[in-house]
Amino acid sequence: MARKRRNRILVPEARAGLDQLKAKVAGTSNPDQAKFEAAKEVGVPLEEGYNGRLTSVEAGKVGGRLGGGMVKELVKMAQENLSKNK
Repeated sequence: MARKRRNRILVPEARAGLDQLKAKVAGTSNPDQAKFEAAKEVGVPLEEGYNGRLTSVEAGKVGGRLGGGMVKELVKMAQENLSKNK
């Protein structure tokens, strides 16, 4: 049975903020270039357009680098907000 993708933003207005966070995590100023910067850092030959030759391990390295970094940054921000509110 095919799995249904639920990888969407629940609050569309948050798109700009998430894009900024993605760029920050990747170390670039352009969110559109974030995945290419992350791929370069982990040694994955990601290019514009079709990348069907990439293995799932290679694709996971790029997505994991970005997604994991974003989660870490969000947790850090939440901890800072909690400590300010005490």
